[in-house]
Parts: sequence; C-alpha cells; structure tokens
Amino acid sequence: MEEIGRYYKRFKFGEDNFHRLMKRRIRTILLVSSFYDAFIFEEDGRLSEQVFGEYRQLNLSTAPRIISVPTGEDALRILDKYNFDLVITMKRIGSLTPGEFAHRIKEHLPEIPVLLLLNVNNDIPAIDKNSAEMEYIDDVFSWTGDTTLLLAMVKQVEDQWNVAIDTEIGLVRVIILVEDSIEYYSKFLPVLYQEIMKQTQLLINSELDDINKRLQMRARPKVLLCHDYETAVKNYEKYEEFVIAVISDIRFPRAGKQDESAGIDLTDYVKRRNSTLPILLNSSEAANRQIVEKLGVEFLSKNSKKKLEEIKSFIVNNLGFGEFIFRNEEGKIYGRASDINTFARLLNQIGDESLLYHSIHNHYSAWLAAHGEFLVAKRIRHWGVDDFGSCAEIRQFLVNTFQEVKEIRLRGKMVQFDPQYLDMDDVVIRLADGSLGGKGRGLAFLNALMVSMDWGEDSKQIKVRIPRTFIIGTNEYDDFIEHNRIEKKVLEKSDTEIKDIFLQSSFSKELIERLKLLLQKIDYPLAVRSSGLLEDSQSQPFAGVYGTYMLPNNHPDFKVRMRQLLNAVKLVYASIYRHNARNYIEGFNFRVEEEKMAVIIQQIAGSQQGSYFYPQISGVAQSYNYYPVYRMKHEDGVASIVTGMGEAVVNGLQTYKFSPAYPKMNILKPAEQIERSQQDLYAINLSHADFDLRKGELETFSVLPVREIMDHNCLKYVTSFWDHYQQKYVDGKFEKGTRIVTFDNILKYGDFPFAAVLKRILDVGTAALGVPVEIEFAVDLSGLERNELSYFYVLQIRPMTVNQELLVLKEETIDKSKAILFSNKALGNGLDKDIFDIIYVLPEIFSSTITNNIVPEIEAFNLELRQAGKKYLLLGPGRWGTSDRFLGIPVRWDQINAAKVIVEISLNDYQVDFSQGTHFFHNLIAQNTGYIFLDKEGILDLDWLNRQEVISRSKYVVHLRSQKPLQIEISGMTGLAVIYRDAEET
Repeated sequence: MEEIGRYYKRFKFGEDNFHRLMKRRIRTILLVSSFYDAFIFEEDGRLSEQVFGEYRQLNLSTAPRIISVPTGEDALRILDKYNFDLVITMKRIGSLTPGEFAHRIKEHLPEIPVLLLLNVNNDIPAIDKNSAEMEYIDDVFSWTGDTTLLLAMVKQVEDQWNVAIDTEIGLVRVIILVEDSIEYYSKFLPVLYQEIMKQTQLLINSELDDINKRLQMRARPKVLLCHDYETAVKNYEKYEEFVIAVISDIRFPRAGKQDESAGIDLTDYVKRRNSTLPILLNSSEAANRQIVEKLGVEFLSKNSKKKLEEIKSFIVNNLGFGEFIFRNEEGKIYGRASDINTFARLLNQIGDESLLYHSIHNHYSAWLAAHGEFLVAKRIRHWGVDDFGSCAEIRQFLVNTFQEVKEIRLRGKMVQFDPQYLDMDDVVIRLADGSLGGKGRGLAFLNALMVSMDWGEDSKQIKVRIPRTFIIGTNEYDDFIEHNRIEKKVLEKSDTEIKDIFLQSSFSKELIERLKLLLQKIDYPLAVRSSGLLEDSQSQPFAGVYGTYMLPNNHPDFKVRMRQLLNAVKLVYASIYRHNARNYIEGFNFRVEEEKMAVIIQQIAGSQQGSYFYPQISGVAQSYNYYPVYRMKHEDGVASIVTGMGEAVVNGLQTYKFSPAYPKMNILKPAEQIERSQQDLYAINLSHADFDLRKGELETFSVLPVREIMDHNCLKYVTSFWDHYQQKYVDGKFEKGTRIVTFDNILKYGDFPFAAVLKRILDVGTAALGVPVEIEFAVDLSGLERNELSYFYVLQIRPMTVNQELLVLKEETIDKSKAILFSNKALGNGLDKDIFDIIYVLPEIFSSTITNNIVPEIEAFNLELRQAGKKYLLLGPGRWGTSDRFLGIPVRWDQINAAKVIVEISLNDYQVDFSQGTHFFHNLIAQNTGYIFLDKEGILDLDWLNRQEVISRSKYVVHLRSQKPLQIEISGMTGLAVIYRDAEET
C-alpha cells in the first residue's frame, strides 16, 4: 500500500512538488502579554479575527491559533503541557524579563522560535541585539496596530524553516532583505509579503484550473530577513541560483559595527556574481540616490509617500509577476505575454535579436518560475547562449521544452477535446461530456496508474501504457436517444431491425466535427468499445454483453472511413437494445431505460504483418487463481494468452495458461501442449476495407491457421517448432517441423520482462482496487526486430469477486456415499441448500455437431425458471459458453443466468481444458455462480438422476426436480465440490 500511496501522490501532484513545499508550518502561537496589552490587541485590533481575515483574503492555509497568557511563568507552565510552534512575547510579562523567559524556554525546547514584540516606540532604542539579554530571542519586531505584522512574522519564521528544502525540491525563489532598523523592517516586511502574495494570487486566479490554489501559494518567493552584512552574504551564497532580488538598506552592521557603505559593498559583491540580478537599495538620505543610480540599480526613499507603489512596481517589473515584454537591447518591444500560452506562441514569432537579448540576460527562467512553470524553469536555468550554435537552435530548444513539459503535465490525465492533443500518448481525451461508463472509468484509472508507476530496469525494454483512447461521454447517448426518438421506434423490433433504426439515426454536429478532426489526424486501426454505466463493476460486470467493433481504418476514401466509424458507434449504442442485453439487464433487476452508454474509441494494439494487423500477445490475467498447481498459491494469479487478437481468449478458445509468478513452469507435458495449443490466430484483415458491420462484430477479422503462417516474422517470438525426429521443441525460424504456439522465447528464455511486468500490474491493481482484479492486455513485440522498445498495452481492468471467507473442504471428510456428484476442480465458493430443479442435457443423444440446436432449448428452460424465481443445477457435456460449438454448448450468459451451479462434463472424445479469463467466467464469478468441471476423477450418480421426477422434456434437454433440496458445497480454497442428494440429512 505504501507503493500505491507513492504512485497516487505522483499522479495527483505530478512533478511540480507543490504538495512537498512548506512542510513545516506554524499552527499554534503562544502570545505572552499583560492583561492590558491583551485587551488592547483584542479591542483595538481584534487580533485573532483580523489575522484569520488576512489569511482568508490571501487564500492561505488555515490561520494559526493564538493562545494568550499574561505572564512568563504562566507561559512556562502551559508549555510543559501543550505543544506550540511559535512564542511571541511582549516586553512586560511579570517578574521575568523577555531574555530570561526566552532562556528558560530554550533550555527545554530549543527548536521553538521566540520573537519579541514591542508596542512602545521608546523601547526600541534600548534594544541591543548583541547583548546577553537578547541571546535567546530570535528576532524583534515593533507593533503599530497593523495585524499584517503578525502574518509577516509568521511567514518569516516559516520561510527560514523551509527555504533549504523548498529551493531544492521546488526551485522556489528567494528574496534577500537586508535591514537592521526594527521600526523600518516591521513596517516594510508586511508590505513586501502582502505584495508578493497578492501578485502570486493574481497569477493563480488567472491561470490555474485544476491545481489546488493553496498548494501553489506555497511556491511564492521566500523572504530571508538579514540584519548584517555577513548574514546577507552567507544567505546569498547559499541560495545564489534561486535569488531573484536583493532589497537592502545602505547603512547596517558589518563586523559588529555600523557601516555607512555596507549596502553599496553588498551591491558590488552581488553584481560581480550576477550582473542582471534586480537590486533595490533603501535609504532615508536623499543624497544616496545619485550613488545608487551610478551603480545601475534602483533606489527607494524610506521617506517617500509613494513607497507602497514603488515597492509594487519593483516586484511586478523585476520579479516576473507582470507581463513578459519581449524587447531588444535598445528597448524596442516585439510583444507582450501575460500568460504561459501567449509566451509559448510568441517564442515562435519574435525576432532573433529579442530572443538573444533575453537569453543572454536569462530573463526567461525567473518569469516562468513566478508563473508556476517550475518544470520549464528547471530545464532551462542552467543553459547559456554559448551552448547553442545559432538563434534557431535556441528557439527550437525553448519550443521543444514547452511541448515536453506540457506532455509531462498532461500524462495520466483526462483532458477535454483539443486537436493539439490527438496524437499525444498517455492521455484520455473526452470527445463528449457525461459519464465515462464502467470501462471508461477503468481506463482513466489505468492511465493514471500506469504513468505514475516506476518500472525501473524493465522500462529499458518494454513500455507499459494504455492505447490512445478517446471517450464519447453519456451525454451524447442521451441526446441521440431523445433526438432520434429511439425508445418509440425499437418497441417489439428484432435485433436486425434495431440495428437499422440506429444506423439511420444521426449524431450531434459537434461530435461529427470532432470525429472528423480525429480521423484526419490518425490512420491506425481502431476499436470501438462499449462503456455502459453498469459495465465492469464488481456486483454486475456486464462483461461481453454489449458490442465491440474493430475497424481497419484504412479505406482510401475519407468519407467511407468516417461512415464506418459513425456506424460502429451507432451499433454500440444499439447493442443495449439487443434481446440478449435486455434479458441480461433485467436479470439484475434493472430496466433498459436506466442504462446509459459511453463509447470508447481506442487504438488497436499491434503491428502490421503483411495484409493483417494483430498483437503478438493478447490475454486476460487474474490476480487470484482458483486452480493453483504444484507450488503455486491462489495469490500468484493466472494468465491466459494467445497470439493475435484477444477474441480467442474472451470467447473461451484454446489458450496458453501460466502463472506470472512462475512463467517457466510447464503445466502440460510437450505432447499435451501440442494437442491443446492454439490452432488459429485472429487478425484484422487490412485488405478488407469495405465491410458491413451489421453482419457482426467479427466482420473485419480473418482467422489464420497458425501452422500455415510462414511469412509473419514476428511469430518467431511466440512460437516454436516441434521436431518430430528429436521429439523436442526447436525455437527460432526453423522450416522443418510443426509450428506450435508456446511463448517459450518470451516466458522461458532470455530476460524479456513480460511476466514480471504482468505480475507487477496485477499486484498494484489489486492493491489499488482493494480486491483481486482481472485485466485484459495486448503486447506489440515488433520493436524487438529493430532493437527498440516493445509495448505492453493494458486494455481493461475490473474487480474480481473472491469471497475472503472461503469454505474449506477436504476430500477425506466428504461422504461420497451420499453424494450424487464429486469433483476436485471447481470454481466458486459457498454452501447452497435450496436447489430442487435440475436442467440436464441428455448424454445419450448429445453430439458436438448439434450444440447450436441445444442452445434455444436451454434458453427456454432458463426463462421459465427465472420467471418463476427459481435457481437450478445445470449439467451438460463440454464447455459452457464457448464460441467453438465443437468444444461445448455455445450459450450466452443471459441464456443460463438463472443457474446457480453449472457442471461441465468432460467429453469422451476430446479433452477440453478448463478455461478462465473469459467474459463468460467473469460474469459467472460476479454472480457467485458455481462452476464444476467433472472429469474421469470425479463422480456423477447417473442412476439417481434417472430416478428424479421429469417436469418437462425437449429434444435434447430434460427438466428434473428432486423431492428434497440438494446440498451443494464448493470450496474456493481447495477446488473441491460435492453435491449431496438430501440437504436435510446432511
């Protein structure tokens, strides 16, 4: 979970580090003042209320709480009991002097700063900061009734605390303020802080949309108050690369004595190190103006009536808060930028002389940093004009830096439609407003998670991301249904008629225009996927219920490409109203009208191989394995993979299974592996540019026999050749033998990190969702041919349902004499004692050639029992839910959704491997339906079945009813299942 927290922070805050700034804050202040002073504070200035008001007005974090006590002795007692961040003491606090009081505090709490606040001007001349009395007092201020002084005192302490860390991690800028006059800096410091905060606030209000404003206030410049020459030089040298201005008195202590020219010497010192740094010298003596102007720095008279305006002008014009004025050495203006977008645009337009002028004087980084563009400022602050050969190179560097930083900022984000983002990776682009739907939410989460993860050494070989993704929000669906009056038109219509109704309907002009811009920008194959509100949730997954269409997107006529895309979106919408979807929705006690559809338009992962397009690996992986073998654990997970498009996986065809934790472990012997290996490869047929999507979701696919493909070079990474003579696999491009999909080159040989990355995603996904997860993914290995990165695309993530309170069954404790069924291969968990009905496919007349004919009979029995509110036990030969009718009965989930337990009886003439990772099985798990695989090691009491009452019979199926309830026990921990004939006796 610690790792997840780190990824979350990286996603939420990006690389700007605002959340890490100003970590040490003042939250409670102990104010030590006499009753009289306290009365004056509260009645004359209403101290607490006004401090809170100042904080709120400047959009700062919660104002510190102020607790007052009358004497130093009282303060020491309360400090023993409670924690305080700052102590402010007045001069008259009872029997203790401020110096004695501070000494007593520092003896036990040396980290707490103690500030002396004077409220009588006559006390100021008596203060000698070098005396023993002042040794333990951190600083002295003079109160004139202005509550902003307290804010300045608090911020000054916080700046001293945080400046070292904040400059290191956040490139926070620093202002050096040098002044020894208590009276003057007590007036000047509040003005300076207020102006800095107001200017920062203006930038935040004008430019920020989704970044927390209070967080960016932490990035305002730090002010370091220095009272002598040595401290000023020390702070300047320590933070030199972050200093954006020096504001200094002319006369202040140097080497322990007042020095009339300390400010002049400090200016000379700073200008020798940085000739362009803004410097403002203060003096109450008018004669110093000429001296200062000869130094080429600005002058501020301490007696000026326009002092506030002059300070504001200095800050705005020199510290990057105002407009960036593009000019040349002579002052000719080329343009003004008040925001980042204008600044980036003008970089491409200004003349070379202006570009060079600002580059030589390093004007860019200060302005950019003040405007919150720390990433850009960080990248350009160390380069100089000498690092480039021409102005063109400087300009290109700046433009590229802005583009790179923009992409970094947007990575992992959901962004509104903008043509400039259409070819950008690692963002999800919203084509229409509204909900993203179940899959869309999962993809947005995945995108944020993937870009936040640290892949370490694996990132040198494989890039993990989601495909480029565009989502049409549900608002467009609502408008489509209402505008085209769909609800009235589809009543009592067939699926074919419903498709035609949707295809003849129209979208909003705004969506059509956006899709045109999208297609003009991209030319890769596209998947158009459903994303209903109910999809991929833990309680009702709806996996595989709605439509998904694959488009080659390569027709030479743009209008045809556009029509194909629009039709695909319409058919996804129409899939809600298909009869199987209606039945499924109603099976969860929802109405069709309650469902809403978002649509995902997504880049298809893979690469072109001749006239076909497909990924070299597609698959489904689950972080929880119900059938661990050998030394595997449930938590090690399981993956089912194929080469080619993933339809073979989700439809339950032959796949290669392995545990990501043990990728080199052979679950099957070589002979069995050959028999059960993938035979056919699903691919997008790029030569089939004209097609009719009304014919079905596989209309754009071709099915290629793996053993006959010899010209697809990428298959060498996922296949091996079986040498019949040597009785072993031979890997690589080998012309003799039978080509078998083994994935040995990826899983067992070399150091390609496919399995490690897959395991990592499952582990992190499980931690992030808080439950075991299932993911769909595809891998493009074409980069291996060019010694480039391969790409691991995560297509979906959804929660699995795993009952943590697993029923534990042990074979030795099962009374098989009372059992009508026993199996050591079962999926699910729990105990049922209320099943009477049994739907049984008659084995004596079953044949793999008639499975399509069995489906409507099963559907009719299911509908009858569902309407009667009854659950049942379903038994039959072969794989339930397969799309290959020769492997079993190809029912859809909605056709058997009233079954509480499903039994798959192995076929005598064909060994069907148990399948996980399909849409069918995801629905199975989500509805807590038990699935039992019955092979030769299991028990089935056919005599008992034949004695049960026959309720009804069709050609291939019989409905039986037991007089007494069955007791069904399935253990998710051991994979054992037993059905007893009488729940009342057991």
